[in-house]
Amino acid sequence: MDYGSVLSRAWQIIWKHKALWIFGILAGCGSAGGGNPSFSYREDLPPDFQQYFQINLPDWQIALIVGVVLLVVFVLIVLAIFLSTIGRIGLIRGAQQVEGGAASLAFGELFSGSMPYFWRVFGLSLLVGIVSTVVIGGVLLLAVFGTVITFGLGLLCLVPLICLLVPLVWFLSLVVEQSIISIVLGNLGVLEGLQAGWDLVRANLGAIIVMGLILSLGVGLIGGFIIGLPVFFIVIPAVIGAMTESRAVLSGGLLIAGLCLVVYLPVAIFLNGILRGYIETAWTLTYMQLKGRTLAIEAALAEPM
Repeated sequence: MDYGSVLSRAWQIIWKHKALWIFGILAGCGSAGGGNPSFSYREDLPPDFQQYFQINLPDWQIALIVGVVLLVVFVLIVLAIFLSTIGRIGLIRGAQQVEGGAASLAFGELFSGSMPYFWRVFGLSLLVGIVSTVVIGGVLLLAVFGTVITFGLGLLCLVPLICLLVPLVWFLSLVVEQSIISIVLGNLGVLEGLQAGWDLVRANLGAIIVMGLILSLGVGLIGGFIIGLPVFFIVIPAVIGAMTESRAVLSGGLLIAGLCLVVYLPVAIFLNGILRGYIETAWTLTYMQLKGRTLAIEAALAEPM
């Protein structure tokens, strides 16, 4: 496995073909997370904050607002899943076309050509997500039940198992990555793609793990940290304002932080799109190189002695 060749070639592709940047941005749509709201915020916030939330509305208006918000959130989640899936497929197909000799990539063609693969890629992601949730949920329930029954001793026994879940989940993500590429490049079904991805990982375990460490810990983690680092400096004025008792300083700090965040957010999305595009392109090239090597080995073994 020529890691340097794959990494350098992936950068050449992503830098030359700017259409892949857009698909990288789309692929990053599903990476945002959220938290659970708390309805006791008024008692927990400082006095300077509480006055901003002194809103007295009838119950039916509050219910209507909550319903609209939930509907909007649901629509945004569905849209994010659709765009992130299409973005991922477009990156895979784009890298394949460039390696096949395409001189340029058209966004419209890549987008429309990615649609036939949507339900299969989404189905694979959904299947893996359900199974992972059941397994992880079962382990957590077992940990809670064992802790209650054994007065805490059972949790100590489950700590190694819980720690083992981290590398297992990471390894599963490698199999899923190769399975998605198998579906797109091989035009396979969900189960066929999952089998093909597993076969490729099993036949090239060392190379996949090394490339996974390079792309996830090296490129992804460091790149994500660099992109997110300015946010740390952006929130400093808000933190300073919250630590003071001056309403003017608090309002000024929040205003400065908010304006800086609004300015930097498009930049962060753009940079994250390039990063996602590069990683997906590198994985596609890895698949194509390993798949070619696997086919060559199988052909050699099939030749009569």
